[in-house]
Amino acid sequence: MEIKGTTKLCGVFGYPVRHSISPVFQNAAFHYLGLDIVYLPLEVKPENLPVAVQSLRAFSFVGVNVTIPHKKNIVALLDEVDEEVELLGVANTVLNKDDCLKGFITDGKGFLRSLREEGGFDPAGKKVLVFGAGGTAYALTASLIRAGTSTLVICNRTRERAEELKKHLKGNFPHCHLEVIGFDRRFDPGVYKEVTLIVNTTACGMKDEDGILVPPEVLPESVFVYDVIYNRQTELVQAALRKNLACLNGLSMLIYQGAVSFEIWTGLPAPIEVMKRSVLAQRKLL
Repeated sequence: MEIKGTTKLCGVFGYPVRHSISPVFQNAAFHYLGLDIVYLPLEVKPENLPVAVQSLRAFSFVGVNVTIPHKKNIVALLDEVDEEVELLGVANTVLNKDDCLKGFITDGKGFLRSLREEGGFDPAGKKVLVFGAGGTAYALTASLIRAGTSTLVICNRTRERAEELKKHLKGNFPHCHLEVIGFDRRFDPGVYKEVTLIVNTTACGMKDEDGILVPPEVLPESVFVYDVIYNRQTELVQAALRKNLACLNGLSMLIYQGAVSFEIWTGLPAPIEVMKRSVLAQRKLL
């Protein structure tokens, strides 16, 4: 990749962000299509987010992705947001067009595409258990309800946050049956009755010392396990594999949501196979 005086900037705001593989596949996509754009990992502390957002105009960024812990706080700093961000209150993509910063959320689209295309799973009419109540949970639960999920069970370490998510969803999707359960009930086999999809949106499992979120013995024999963590094979995914359960980590979701972001920034179809191959090649080098 050649950096020139005409090269435009893209990137990802996060804290931490050093582990991100978004630069790998986004730069591969830009290079493949001959676009004079470079994508950078940009570590932004929470207290510096307002200044970082202003820098998008100052340095004429094409746009950025936004990850933990900025997805909620960035919304108030933008000039415009699309309908989905308005609904969910979180954004993970910013487009800078004519110095106007517009926010989008691509997580839900990427998740559903990953679930259907990579996992062969259709959530319509299904009962789903979701762990977490942060920005990712907001996006994924809304996408599941829109896709026809019949019952959604929310489990979070802090019950108050789970109740907030339930209230938010109920206000926008009154037809969906919503439940909140205490975090300690994840050990109860009865919780998993009729659950056909388990989704972990928390950071539990990102580090070796985190332990397992769901004990293997309570996992139903026909459940699909989806863990949004992509930087390692979590204990939850390992348990699913040992029990021969269908499962996915968050890698394909990351690529698919990144593809939607790419299309927002460039107006061009994302070369998804190129993006996938670049990640696989990078992992072989590690």
